[in-house]
Amino acid sequence: MNQRTSAPDTTCHQGGDSATPETICVLGIGNVLWADEGFGVRCIQALQARYEFADHVQLIDGGTQGLYLIQHVQAATRLLIFDAVDYGLQPGELKTVANDAVPRFMGAKKMSLHQTGFQEVLMLALLTEKYPQEVLLIGCQPEEIDDYGGSLRPRVKLALEDALALGLATLREWGAQPVPRTSPLTEREVVTFSQLDLQVYEGQRPDETLACRTGDERFFPATA
Repeated sequence: MNQRTSAPDTTCHQGGDSATPETICVLGIGNVLWADEGFGVRCIQALQARYEFADHVQLIDGGTQGLYLIQHVQAATRLLIFDAVDYGLQPGELKTVANDAVPRFMGAKKMSLHQTGFQEVLMLALLTEKYPQEVLLIGCQPEEIDDYGGSLRPRVKLALEDALALGLATLREWGAQPVPRTSPLTEREVVTFSQLDLQVYEGQRPDETLACRTGDERFFPATA
């Protein structure tokens, strides 16, 4: 996991009985090595490459870090999550879930171990009474995840643009102040490793005939 962390803004809002510094956390979770499982991380990469935000906004590549993300969730007053979620819809369809419904939804619809871990993060934040005032999950129905070394499928890659539009609209409402990026990111600033950049990843991966992506049939024989 790599991350960009900015000092919180001095603007405050009332949370309970005391004022809390405004902190917006934008989190992408998933595994880019398993095709559409990387949707959330790819959203974060695209957001950072295209936009700059106010100082109280954090962009975080959460990967599959699970409980290691608890500090960011507890510190956030507003939390925006991008992820690939099995909604039982058509591949590439988006669905949003908000606030207290998010941990319950991710628990009922978990698709992989990283979602089980992140559900625990959200439940722990609720238990410790350090749950963000607002939470929005923007999820995308995956088409394929059992493709090790694969990338986003075309329909999911197209859905990424709609997800970013939804996310940006929410971030503007929350006061994140997104503006088009005017200077390129440095190696130190990028939230994900440059070797996993989408174009690099797709351009350098070996052909499927050279690198098995679904399991070696010598060890996982097909059943009759």
